[in-house]
Order: sequence, then structure tokens, then C-alpha cells
Amino acid sequence: MNEASTIFALSSAPGRAGVAVIRVSGPAAQQALEMMTGPLPKPRFAAYRTIKHPTTGEALDRAVVIWFKAPSTETGEDIAEFQIHGSRAVIAAILSALGKIAGCRLAEPGEFARRAFENGKLDLAEIEGLADLIDAETDAQRRQALAQTAGSLSKIYESWRTRLIEIAALTEAAIDFSDEGDVSASSFAEARKRAASLQKEVAAHLDDRHRGEILRDGFRVALLGPPNAGKSSLLNVLARREAAIVSAEAGTTRDVIEVRLDLAGLPVIVSDTAGIREAASDIEREGIRRSLAAARDADLVLWLTENSESIPPLSFSRETSLEIRSKQDLGFESEISGLAISAKTGAGIDQLIAEIARRAHAAVGTGTEPALTRARHREALENALKDIGAFLSGPADAIELRAEDVRRAAHALGRITGRVDVEDVLDQIFSRFCIGK
Repeated sequence: MNEASTIFALSSAPGRAGVAVIRVSGPAAQQALEMMTGPLPKPRFAAYRTIKHPTTGEALDRAVVIWFKAPSTETGEDIAEFQIHGSRAVIAAILSALGKIAGCRLAEPGEFARRAFENGKLDLAEIEGLADLIDAETDAQRRQALAQTAGSLSKIYESWRTRLIEIAALTEAAIDFSDEGDVSASSFAEARKRAASLQKEVAAHLDDRHRGEILRDGFRVALLGPPNAGKSSLLNVLARREAAIVSAEAGTTRDVIEVRLDLAGLPVIVSDTAGIREAASDIEREGIRRSLAAARDADLVLWLTENSESIPPLSFSRETSLEIRSKQDLGFESEISGLAISAKTGAGIDQLIAEIARRAHAAVGTGTEPALTRARHREALENALKDIGAFLSGPADAIELRAEDVRRAAHALGRITGRVDVEDVLDQIFSRFCIGK
């Protein structure tokens, strides 16, 4: 990446719209705005201008422009924003015109966010929250992503990293004052005391049943049961459209069909699966294998059946499964104690939706505490926890190795936000213990 280059891109959704937004970021942003619209407007004030081609002077559009002066901008660089009419022709003309200005080029994917990170405007966890906010489909996802973008997770991880740096400083001091036994021993004892407290906090944060990841990716519900149990009909009712083929012929569903729903503000992914029975063909056997795989990956399995003779082939707990008596409009008698529904008449559907939503809410929690949202964060925290454990359990006489344990733990946490600096340890040592005097 050329750090001196100025980048531009369409920041609003592509396609025909009432308004489109094109942003320019970098050292040539001021030049681009002046060449295409005339004198700079007052920073952060909208100005209505004629946008002209920088070389031919041809009028391209009449629109609103805004000037943002570095460093108080999204990327930390000068930014020009064109709020233009959202036709494909206008968008193409202005993007082409910007490409004619020396030093300006089209941005690469994610490059605006990357520059924000490089200029200290956002850390990696906040940038991931921004990506989740853009992709949010439900209100709960929006709230979680917005909190992460605002630094809810970063504040926790940075505070932990700061404490690890302090623990590292205490450990390094124990090494440097090893000839003074009392000072060295008390310093290392204090380091281990602080590490033990931190270990409990990190472990508790990890022990969250993946609630943040479930909210981000969706609460997964698998519809299982024998052929013609009404799984596809139920999927269509939940989706409010013909998402799956419904037929009286057994074995119609051969592959897993997924629909994404918004239930009570939570993202729910419902999977229709092939009927569970003794397969008659290789294709059907593969469909059943995929059905069982979907069930194992699901947060909730709904076992649909018309009678009590169809027993689920897998063992599921009460927390992760629910038996459904389907086709109750046909008047089937059943000893199953599960919820009775009819996809045809709608009987029991509202109760089923409410139960799915209740279980989804239970899985993601109240949302009052910041939650892990990505496997990358979980892996880094698990590595940090392992290194803290090594620091606490390793031989005290190998103190240089214990210092390395702490450094590795701090580095693992720093990788989450992207703020990793070995000089932090030196700063702590000099400020706290006056090494060298």
C-alpha cells in the first residue's frame, strides 16, 4: 500500500438511489475538491456546488460537498465527501473524474478502515465491530456491534493487557533485584497474586457459551423428523414464503435448506433437513448424513413427528431440543408431550415462535455485558489464559521463563486490538522501580 496516495470510493450502496456518497481520503483530497468544486467550503459545513471534471471543466452534477480537515476525521487524513445524485451515470462520471487527478486512485477493499487503524482512530476489535454493524440484520446484532465499535470489548482487553504489563514489570524487577532476596521475592509474589486474579476474570469471560458469536452469526434451529412429518411446511410458515418444496412424496428434501429470520430482534437460522429413515439410495443417505450434521451444529433441534413411534436417532438434552406434534389439523392422537402445531391452520405456530425466541434470548444472554464475538478473539484469549497459567504454575526459580510467560500473554491480548508494544514493559519498569539508579 502506498501511504502517500489518496484513495476514493463509493461509500454508499451501489446501484440507483436518491443520493450516493463518494469519499476521498489522503493528501490530495483538498486538491481534488478544489479542482472539481472551487474554493474549499468551511470545514464540516455542507456546501452546494457544481461538480466539474478536473481537466475538461464539464459539469457532472450539482450536489452537496463537505470538507473534513485532518486529523479529526474518520481516517485521520484529509477527507472530501461528495453527496451526489445516485444514478449510475453520475457515480461513474465522478469516480472517473477523480481518477484523473494526480495521486488519486480507487481504494482497495477495507482500505478506509485500514487507514483509520494505522492512524489510531480505531483498533482491530472496533473495526470488526464496524463490519458487524454494516452486516447487522436484527436489532440485537446492531446493539452488540455498535457497542463493540464504541470500544466495549477493547476497553476490557486493553485493561487486562495493562495489568499484564504491570505483572511483567514486577517480574522483571524481581529478576533485576535478584541479589536482594526480600525485594525479589516480594515483587514476584505480588506479580503472581495479580496474575491469579486476572486468570479468573479471563476464564469467566471465556466461559460464556459462545453467546456473542451466536448473536453475531445467528441462533441455529434444525428441523428434524421422519419423511412427511411437516418440516418443509413449517419452514415455509416460519419464512412466510415458499422456501422449500412441499410434497406428499417421501424423500423430497434431499439437502439442507436454510432461511434467516428475525425473531424478537434476534437472528435465527432455521434449517429444513431430509427425513430421517432407512435410506433407499446413496443420494438420500447423503441427505440424511447432512441432516444429522445440521442437528449436531444446531443450538436447538425441533423433532417433528405425527405420532409417538418416531424416536429421534440422536440424544438431545432438554435445553437443546423440543418435540413437536405436527399436522394436528388431521386429528392425530399422540402420547408425545411436546408442542402441538399445524402448519396448515397455524395452530400452535405463535407458541412455537415464542418458544424459539425464548431459547434464543437465553442463549445470547441479556446483552448488558460485552461478549466475545469472533473466533479470533477467543483463540487469543485462550492463548493468554494458557500463558497466565504457565506463569502461575511454573517453577519460581526459573523466573526468566515466567517473565516470558507474561510477555506472551500480553502479546496474545494485544493481537486482539492490534496494540502490541514491547516498550510498554520498559515504561512500567522505569516509572515504577527507577531501574538504573
